[in-house]
Amino acid sequence: MKRQLGFILAAVLFVAGCGPTSPSSSSPDSAKKNGDFKVALLTPGPVSDAGWSALAYRGLQAIEKELGAEVNNQQASDAQIRDAMRSYAQKGYNLVIGHGYEYNAPGIEVAKDFPNTVFVSSSGGETAKNAGAFRFALEQGFYLAGLTAGSMTKSGTVAMIGGPDVPSIASTFKAFRAGATAAKPGIKVIESYTGSNDDIAKANQATLAAIGQGADFVIHQANAAAQGVFDACKEKGVMAFGANFDQNSAAPDTVLASAVIVADPAFVDLAKQVKAGTYTGHVETYDMAKGAIDFVWNPKLADKVPSDVKAKVEAAMADIKSGKLAVPMDKF
Repeated sequence: MKRQLGFILAAVLFVAGCGPTSPSSSSPDSAKKNGDFKVALLTPGPVSDAGWSALAYRGLQAIEKELGAEVNNQQASDAQIRDAMRSYAQKGYNLVIGHGYEYNAPGIEVAKDFPNTVFVSSSGGETAKNAGAFRFALEQGFYLAGLTAGSMTKSGTVAMIGGPDVPSIASTFKAFRAGATAAKPGIKVIESYTGSNDDIAKANQATLAAIGQGADFVIHQANAAAQGVFDACKEKGVMAFGANFDQNSAAPDTVLASAVIVADPAFVDLAKQVKAGTYTGHVETYDMAKGAIDFVWNPKLADKVPSDVKAKVEAAMADIKSGKLAVPMDKF
């Protein structure tokens, strides 16, 4: 419990430190009044998760800072999504960003009724005149994590722990599997989903189960429940990887490296298009070559990684950036 509380507190302090004000979490009524360009963000989890939702909030803050936008954010899932989108559009927001695959279809639907608002999801493949998506090629970072795990595993078994079983998560897991297999053909890769973005106990149990099957390296797509993964790995003495955010400091003795999304440039680029009136619905991919994806070693555990493994990963990263190495990435 102390470890969980410490992780959550650190995440909250980190996110709070990224800007001058605290995030809104429930209502579009508390928007910051900075100008006539208005941008809203919807996330599947709290922006204090030190992961997927937190990186989007940093992107929103970058829009506020660089474009002088009036910004607001709230957590919304399932039936709340369409209502939140409509509420923002009715209040005159120019751009509504839904951070995840699950916001794509609702955005397309709501966009028909609000032609003066742009709806963009950070995953998905559907588009309309004033709705679209951008994808972060996190698969590239996951491939490098898999390459590392496959190169260093002693048991010949590694694991992937996800929250909801959705296409965007499954695609990153496919890339991790490809990297692990490239390093060690025949490696066993366990794939497990808890169905929840924020259930720490379920993530912990799923991770312990995978470790019980021999996994000695674990990567996650568990969002706010990542702490459950890290706690299980620390308890059993196996290595973990951070995902989406640089989570190396979240469990410094356990997280070997993180597959990271650098969201700020993509968010600002999107907002500039909308503000200029040049945005038309499309799907755009942001990858390592554009500086949107990175793979970051934990400096505290640097001596745990053999020099030949580091060299292999760095070479693969260079090949990904140049286009020589194409990492698996599902279309959806």
